[in-house]
Amino acid sequence: MPKTILVAEDEVDILKIITFRLKRNAYNVITALNGKEALEMLKKAKPDLIILDLVMPIIDGYEVCKILKADVNYKDIPVLLLTASATSNMLEKIKLTQASDYLIKPFEPEDLLKKAKKLLGEK
Repeated sequence: MPKTILVAEDEVDILKIITFRLKRNAYNVITALNGKEALEMLKKAKPDLIILDLVMPIIDGYEVCKILKADVNYKDIPVLLLTASATSNMLEKIKLTQASDYLIKPFEPEDLLKKAKKLLGEK
């Protein structure tokens, strides 16, 4: 059975690229354009992985990640954060979220796929 990945990204072009790449590799993909939508999607389906942009409207990725990690139903789902900033301050904030990994934008779709597979326990 294919694994399900929730992708929360407010930049539509990036969301399309990620979705295309994941679907092409036989994953089910659920999408959200902001953190509030992402949290609503979790009520409908429990994904195997969450790919989460840090800077989004309504509820940002930091807050979504905090909510996930504090909830017994979702705390064990791996989270891959996407960020456009690679400053040391940003990387420190990422560590505090308890996310599983992160990827700096712009990224190669192949790098995203490698990290997703690793977090899903696949080769």
